Amino acid sequence: MKRVLVVVMVLLLGAGSLALGLTTEKWFFDIVGLAALALAVVGFYDLVQTRHSITRNYPIAGHARFLLEHIRPEIQQYFVESNTEGMPFDRETRDLVYDRAKGNHGEEPFGTERDVNAVGYEFVAHSMRARPKPDTPQPRVRLGGRHCTQPYDIALLNVSAMSFGSLSGNAIEALNAGAAMGGFAHDTGEGSISRHHTKHGGDLVMEVASGYFGCRTPEGRFDPDAFAERAQLDQVKAINIKISQGAKPGLGGLLPGTKVNAEVAEARGVPVGTTVVSPPVHPEFSTPLELVDFIARLRELSGGKPVGFKICIGSRREFLAICKAMLERGSAPDFIIVDGSEGGTGAGPVEFEDHVGMPLTEALMFVHNALVGVGLRHEVRIGASGKVATGIDIVKRICQGADFTMSARAMMFAIGCIQAQTCHTNTCPVGVATQDPQRARALVVDDKKHRVFQYQEKTVNSARQIVASMGLDDFDQLNPRKLFRRVDPQVTRTYHDLYEWLEPEQLLTTPPEDWARDWAEAVADSFEPASNSGPREDQPAMSRSNH
Repeated sequence: MKRVLVVVMVLLLGAGSLALGLTTEKWFFDIVGLAALALAVVGFYDLVQTRHSITRNYPIAGHARFLLEHIRPEIQQYFVESNTEGMPFDRETRDLVYDRAKGNHGEEPFGTERDVNAVGYEFVAHSMRARPKPDTPQPRVRLGGRHCTQPYDIALLNVSAMSFGSLSGNAIEALNAGAAMGGFAHDTGEGSISRHHTKHGGDLVMEVASGYFGCRTPEGRFDPDAFAERAQLDQVKAINIKISQGAKPGLGGLLPGTKVNAEVAEARGVPVGTTVVSPPVHPEFSTPLELVDFIARLRELSGGKPVGFKICIGSRREFLAICKAMLERGSAPDFIIVDGSEGGTGAGPVEFEDHVGMPLTEALMFVHNALVGVGLRHEVRIGASGKVATGIDIVKRICQGADFTMSARAMMFAIGCIQAQTCHTNTCPVGVATQDPQRARALVVDDKKHRVFQYQEKTVNSARQIVASMGLDDFDQLNPRKLFRRVDPQVTRTYHDLYEWLEPEQLLTTPPEDWARDWAEAVADSFEPASNSGPREDQPAMSRSNH
């Protein structure tokens, strides 16, 4: 009865206010009366609806909870969290990207806000014989093994995979125009090459995913002629086969037909308005040997350009099976991009984002060691993707085994992303992750392209300054001994001492105990284990040494 009484009182307030408005001819009472009557209507609906228990018990007032719940992320981000505790990226990191994108140096007064005694804190050691930062052009990494006839020299920091469709056309143009200004690479994402990718002429890494967008038959299978036509464009410098993505490994994707407008349909090679599905696995290969053959086929179709694949590591045995297939065929990818489970996505199930896939640190060291152990590390370049945003991120990933890095969300920050985390709703407030033309117009390409260029340049220069402060002349001199990690409040260890590192071709002769079972179970002609002993658990990515 109390709930009904509250609604009736609001109704009476509205009626009384309207009556006063009529008798006194004061507009204030009319407004109050109409508002109260509207609330009364809401209240009566709340009493009879069956969807929300809270408004059924607390008519009108219960809506305040939904309002507060809606604005909670903004309140948390702007007023509650500290500079160093926000997720996925903390305020300090976002501000650093924003400053560098605007042409500033990203300096901080008074000292670090990080707890340098916290377990897990990482740092590099400077040298008393520090060098000045070199004035030479940015260093490059050569992609291209012995079977590649058109190698590509990739930058240390590049734009990671983000599709047109997930990002607006203006966002894609700003990223590519910035890449063109700075001479770094721009991965197209699985949505393939759109007119927004080609307008400004920046170097492209063409991604080929399980849906084969941009190079597919009407049935969704791989179309070699369509692939060759796009892959042989001068702007395309390398081909990246997406096997799995860090934020949602083992999942495919679905693009609703309502989002497949004329531009998206043209880029993806599908009919307008058709719902398109990316299966969780590639139809073109089902064994490690078939994957290696597919890589060689794409290299030939592209005219000899570098071909690699992107993978979030799950089973160690499966990756070692790919290594055995490389040895058997005498052919290897030109590069492998390791995507950590902390990587980003436009939308993914929370359970997959939080609990599926191997984090980048463990995965990167595992892939590096596996290639060293089979004697192929000198042929295959390794890229690191997953929360790379600052100069120290680049340095740390190279210490752990990478040759170059890819960044997606930090590049989004550079063009205005505010981490609103509404990428999947088509309501991005800054026009980055939306297909709404009214929202996308907020992103001005001619302004944001300079921010992409400046962010990449200053971040790589920061990494170069760090390397120089360590007394080193080049990134090639970075190794696990240069990176320290606090393992308890009193003890720090280098990555060299914390983890086991394989010797060249060690897996071919005397596999270490922690690798022996996975190596023995890996076979080149199947992703299944060699034995039929039933389910098994893979070993952790890296095991602690006795140091």
